Amino acid sequence: MNRKKKINQIYKQKQKKMNSRLHRSNKPRYVSKAERELLATQEAEQQENGEIVELIEADEAQESSQVNG
Repeated sequence: MNRKKKINQIYKQKQKKMNSRLHRSNKPRYVSKAERELLATQEAEQQENGEIVELIEADEAQESSQVNG
């Protein structure tokens, strides 16, 4: 009886592991407070860089229109 029980127990464990791998959770990954702050600062820097690039492009467009005009 012990041998059969042990075999069945191992078999059930393997089945549970396989099922758990198939059904992953839809829960989003936890992001720590420090990581959120870091992401926010990076995003702010990117927005600032984007604004600077837009200003430079606008200046170049004005200069090229003055040279051509």
